[in-house]
Amino acid sequence: MRQRETRSTVSRAARRQHPPRRASAEGTGRPGNVPNMTNSSAENGESPSQLIDAKIKELDDWRGETLSRLRGLIRQADPDVVEEWKWRKATNPGVPVWSHNGGICTGETYKNVVKLTFFKGASLEDPAGLFNSSLDGKVRRAIDVHEDDEIDEQAFVTLIRAAVSLNESSSR
Repeated sequence: MRQRETRSTVSRAARRQHPPRRASAEGTGRPGNVPNMTNSSAENGESPSQLIDAKIKELDDWRGETLSRLRGLIRQADPDVVEEWKWRKATNPGVPVWSHNGGICTGETYKNVVKLTFFKGASLEDPAGLFNSSLDGKVRRAIDVHEDDEIDEQAFVTLIRAAVSLNESSSR
């Protein structure tokens, strides 16, 4: 027992003298492994749209097809939508985000689901009942799309337009 206490004390003293070094975030000039992702700048000069294209191609299965189809519907609903790529870090290549006067939604892909999380989803009317995830949240709502799920495209376009309208009214 005494030996463990000594080892712990030495360890704490060593940490004070030599704090753990973290790899430099490439391209940022800052320490740490998480680059500043508040903007959409991408490494290697790739635009956010190119990164989303690459993500869809990389998936090469129903998730890529689904994300591509939803992306097309978002663009149809709002031709002025801005595509962004945010929250890139060492453990995550980043997330597609669609914005217009503020965030509309993210497009995340997991093994069994494509998830669209609406930033202000709790404030949106959803008469078609598209929201099926994060229903208890006070701000966000999400749509989880599983393989072979049918999406009411008109209701989805209406939901995107409502999110854009909400952002526009909030920014005035």
